[in-house]
This record gives sequence, C-alpha cells and structure tokens, in this order.
Amino acid sequence: MSRAHGILAEYPTPAAAMAAAVRVRDAGYSRWDVHTPFPVHGMDEAMGLKNSPVGWFTFLGGLSGYTGGMLMIWFMNAYHYDIVVGGKPLFSGFYAFPVCYELTILLGAFGSILGMLILNRLPRWHHPLLSNLRFAQVTHDKFFLVIECDDVKYDEARARALLQAGADHIEMVEDD
Repeated sequence: MSRAHGILAEYPTPAAAMAAAVRVRDAGYSRWDVHTPFPVHGMDEAMGLKNSPVGWFTFLGGLSGYTGGMLMIWFMNAYHYDIVVGGKPLFSGFYAFPVCYELTILLGAFGSILGMLILNRLPRWHHPLLSNLRFAQVTHDKFFLVIECDDVKYDEARARALLQAGADHIEMVEDD
C-alpha cells in the first residue's frame, strides 16, 4: 500500500515557480521545496531560506583540529616525553603550528562533509519524486514545487488551491 508523499505542481517559467514559492512561504508551510533545471536568482529569498549552518560544522571541525593538534604536540613534547634537546623549550607554538594548521584544514573539511550529510538527511536510498515520470522533466525545462504531506499545515484542498495559480499541472506523488 502506498501513501501520499506530497502534492507536485509544474510551472512553465522560473517567474511562475518563484511566485508560487512566495505564496507557499507566506502561507507558512515548512516542509516544501522548489526544483529547477538551473539555479534561479532570487529563489532563496522567495523561499525564505537563511544561510546554511554547514559553516558552523566547518568552524567546529577546524577549531577541534587546531586545539587537538596543540594538545597533541604539548602532551608528546612537554609532558609525556620531556627531553630538552639543544636548549629548545619543551613546548612552543611556532614548531607546533604546521601540525595544527594541517589538522585544522583536515578536520574542517571533515566537518563540512559531515554537516552537509546531516543537514541533507543523507544517505537517503530512495526519494518518491525520483519515481515520478513527470518529475523527470526537471532536468530539462520544467519547474516544480512540492509540498510534503508531513507538513503540519498540510491540507490537500488548500495546498492545491494555493499552487493552482500559474501551474500547468498538479498531481499527488505517492511513496511506494
């Protein structure tokens, strides 16, 4: 038995899709998305999207890499194996910097990847839109807006009426 995933509306132009996005945003829906064959300038503002929090994952990864590198060098040289060689200090930030720099870059990159995977809810092995034959045209010349049935404000009649203006086609998408 399949259940409804959401309501899919097809629009002929980017302007029509953007106008629909503004209407859906203003109606207060939270689980919806716009799919276009190319980036549409201004769509983020029309959808009410804020800056991505992936940068915070990157920052925290980089910070933990730098801090971990400094602690590792301090522990190994000044605490665990404290041998004075040639009158050098047991710990100095100058000779610890290359290791810390590399760990900052490495863990910052891992933080970016991890943040992207978490925020995009990946890996997702199946998405109902990919089974829809009409949605396959999104890679060519069609513009789609989908309101998911899981949205707390979702009502099929209200959503259909909201998407009707400017839409070429509206249909329900089933989750097989």
